[in-house]
Amino acid sequence: MQNNMSSRSAEEVRPSALHDRSIGDIIAEANNLTTEQVERILAHQKSHGLRFGEAAVSLGLAKGEDVLWALSQQFHYPYAAGGGPAPNDELVLAAKPFSDQAESFRVLRSQINMKLYPADAPRRAIAVISADDGDGKTFFAANLAIAFSQLGGRTLLVDGDMRSPRQHEIFGLENSSGLSGILSGRSETNVIRPIRDLPSLFVMPVGTLPPNPTELVERPAFALLMRELVSKFDHVIVDTPAAIHGADYAVIAARCGAALAIARKGVTRVTALNGLVAALGNTPTEVAGVVMNEY
Repeated sequence: MQNNMSSRSAEEVRPSALHDRSIGDIIAEANNLTTEQVERILAHQKSHGLRFGEAAVSLGLAKGEDVLWALSQQFHYPYAAGGGPAPNDELVLAAKPFSDQAESFRVLRSQINMKLYPADAPRRAIAVISADDGDGKTFFAANLAIAFSQLGGRTLLVDGDMRSPRQHEIFGLENSSGLSGILSGRSETNVIRPIRDLPSLFVMPVGTLPPNPTELVERPAFALLMRELVSKFDHVIVDTPAAIHGADYAVIAARCGAALAIARKGVTRVTALNGLVAALGNTPTEVAGVVMNEY
């Protein structure tokens, strides 16, 4: 995926100053348009009854992505579109925020909000669980975290899969320290990483893979950690190991208080999915729903 916003630099575009400016001003500054080019766009806009962005694209002085980026800045809707390396293709809400696939995550976010977070409801983290590897839970956890962060509240994605973690790879993070170090009693620093271009999103990677992941999440330290994280962040999403690897997912879900089950269309067996959800029946976990992954 190519970065279409390479012309923007930190000096050219100051995010804090963008929200109160017109779309035309943002597009002109971001693309280094000259006064003559702006006048051409304005004349084309007037003669053809177009918006500024449409006129700029029509004249080849801006791209469609530039217009979407300008709109996102004006409406406080951050996504990874400029300056640095292109985001991982799995992060559809960062890389392709206006696609149908991205919209499906926004719909899911709305449904979760209505079910789990009614007025005056206590805060809870959400564990994203699945029966087997390859069902797409890591993909869903990452994009769901981005979706919540785009509401403006501080959102933390915790990689709780201490068997085969991938969140650090998806977000391009260093993984020498993280959740495992905290739970094993080591003094860890900088375990919560801010995500570039997504100012409300933070990620806690796994860190060193431990030999005893189930025991680590069963310790009181994990429950204490989750309570602290929920008190400091508006939303906490936790990726978990697949159920075939053991009881980790159920313990994590119980500590979170809520879970979202992911199944892959045409792959996940009904018996496995039923068993996944049934195993949470005797725990304090509220199952927010089951999502059929078609991607």
